[in-house]
Amino acid sequence: MNKKVDLFLEKREMVTRWYNILHDLPFEVPPPLHPQTLEPISPEDLLPIFPEAVIRQEVASEEFIDVPGEVLDIYRLWRPTPLIRARRLEEKLETPARIYYKFEGFSPVGSHKGNTAVAQAYYNRKEGVKRLTTETGAGQWGTALSMACAFFDLECTVYMVRISYTQKPYRRTLMEVYGSEVLPSPSSRTETGRGILASNPEHPGSLGIAISEAVEDAVSNPFTKYSLGSVLNHVLLHQTIIGEEVLLQLEQAGDKPDVVIGCVGGGSNFAGLVFPILRSFLQAKKSGKKAPQKPRIIAVEPTACPSLTRGLYAYDYGDSAGIVPALKMFTLGHGFVPPSIHAGGLRYHGMSPIISGLYKEGLIEAQAVGQKEVFQAAVLFSRTEGFLPAPESAHAVKVAIDVALEAKRENKSLSILFNLSGHGYLDLGAYEAHLKGSLEDYEPREEIERSLKDLPFSSAQEGS
Repeated sequence: MNKKVDLFLEKREMVTRWYNILHDLPFEVPPPLHPQTLEPISPEDLLPIFPEAVIRQEVASEEFIDVPGEVLDIYRLWRPTPLIRARRLEEKLETPARIYYKFEGFSPVGSHKGNTAVAQAYYNRKEGVKRLTTETGAGQWGTALSMACAFFDLECTVYMVRISYTQKPYRRTLMEVYGSEVLPSPSSRTETGRGILASNPEHPGSLGIAISEAVEDAVSNPFTKYSLGSVLNHVLLHQTIIGEEVLLQLEQAGDKPDVVIGCVGGGSNFAGLVFPILRSFLQAKKSGKKAPQKPRIIAVEPTACPSLTRGLYAYDYGDSAGIVPALKMFTLGHGFVPPSIHAGGLRYHGMSPIISGLYKEGLIEAQAVGQKEVFQAAVLFSRTEGFLPAPESAHAVKVAIDVALEAKRENKSLSILFNLSGHGYLDLGAYEAHLKGSLEDYEPREEIERSLKDLPFSSAQEGS
C-alpha cells in the first residue's frame, strides 16, 4: 500500500446502487404490527404516512436498488466521502493497529443523514406530496431533511426534542435557513404535545414523543407525509452507499477491516457502514459455501439509553403515544425518556428491527459507554486528527481507541474501521461543558426497569 495515500476514491467514483440486506439475512424480520389491531400491517396501512415508493423499498427483496439519477446528481455535491487513515492518532496511541474512519461530516449538513433525506424527499415529490413532517434529536436529521426539502421545493416542519432545541440553537437556525418550520417537542401544535405539556410544562422531550407529534401532524393534513431518519428498512437501505464506498476504498488501500465500529441510536449510520461489509459473509453462509472471515462488529450506544445492552427483544411502539406501528426490536419501552445527554441523536428507546435481529443472532456485538469518556476520546481525536466529532460519532471514536489500545497491549496488528458519522462544530456548547468539567454520566437503571414493566404486548418478556 502507498503509505502517502490517506484519502481514497480520489477519482470520485460514484456508487449507483443501494444494498438491500433483506436479500441475504439468515433470519426473518418479524413484521410490523398495526397499532390498533395488532395484526401484521399491510402496505395500504402505511399510505397515510409514507409514499408508495418508500413502502415498496421497506419490503423489497432484490439485492440492489438503483439510486435515481436526480438523487445521484445531489449526492455528487459531497459523495463519495473520504476514507481517512488516522495516522496521527495511531502515533499518539503507539498502537500497531491501523485505524481508518469514513468521514460523513464531509456533507453540506455535516452528517450521514443527507443520504436518506434526499432520497425520501425525491420520492415524496414524485408522488405529489407538498409538505413533510419529521422529528429530530440533536438536529442532524432535521437539518438534512430541511436541505433536501429545499432542493425539491417541499415545505418541512421539524419537531425538535425540547432539550436539544434548547442546547443546540444553531442547529435550529440552520434548519430555518433551509426554510423549515422548527418546533420544540412536546409542542402545543398537536394533541400529543398538548397532553404531555399539560402534565409537565417543562418536559425535556424525547425522540419517541417527537415522532408521535410528527406523525399526528402528517396524517391530519392533506398533501403531507412523514419522513423518518432511522430505524426502518428503507432508511437503512439508503445509507448503504456509505459501506459500498468503503469496500471500494479499502480495496484501493489494499486492506480489510478486522474490527468495524459505529454508534447506534436507531441504527442508520451503523447499518450504512456495516451491511455491505457483511454481504459476502451472509451470502456464503446462505449458499452453504465456506464463508470469509467475518470482522468483529461493534455497535456503540450511550449508557443513558442502552437499548441493545439493557433492553428487551420485544414488540413495542416506535413512538411514545402508540400511534405508529409496533416493531419487534430491542427496546427500553416506548415510555422511556432518556436523560438529557448531549448525544441527542442516540436518545431513542428502540433499535432498528434488522440490527436487533443481527444482535440477537450474535452477528454483531454491542457496548454502552458513558458521556464523560466519550468526550475525552473526542478531544483526543480532535487534537491528533483535527476534525471535531459529533457527540454521537464520538461513541465510535471511544471504542475505536479502546480496541487500538488493546491491540497495543497484545502487540497485535489490526485494521480498525469506524464511521465518523458527523462533525461537531454545531455542538460546541457540549464541548464547552466537557472542558469545564460539568458533564455528567447517566445510568438510569430504575427508570429502565419501570419502563420495561409497561411494555404493551405479551411477547414483551421474550429474553434477549
